[in-house]
Amino acid sequence: LDCRLLLSRRIDQTVSRPEELLKFIVEYGDDGVFPNLRVALQMMLTIGVSIAGCERSFSKLKLILSYLRATMGQDRLTDLALLSVEREETEKTNFDVIIEQFASSKARKVQL
Repeated sequence: LDCRLLLSRRIDQTVSRPEELLKFIVEYGDDGVFPNLRVALQMMLTIGVSIAGCERSFSKLKLILSYLRATMGQDRLTDLALLSVEREETEKTNFDVIIEQFASSKARKVQL
């Protein structure tokens, strides 16, 4: 197929989204011209976007920074940010056991 002939039929239309480009390639394109373009577009349109998790972590970090900046040191702020980013692991953790272990190891009771 001659690409100029194909494009001359659709010259008045603009392609503004990846879906439209993929549709154009499927309907009028030749896989031999850009063989990897069709595959790349199909992958881009079918793979889920995982940016929301990162944005959520950054927004939580922003909340932590704005709310607690004046009352704590940098180490504690970093630890809270890490807990927020690793939320899935944090939810699995049993903090009662950790608190008991910490309390028993740091107990400074005077034996009478």
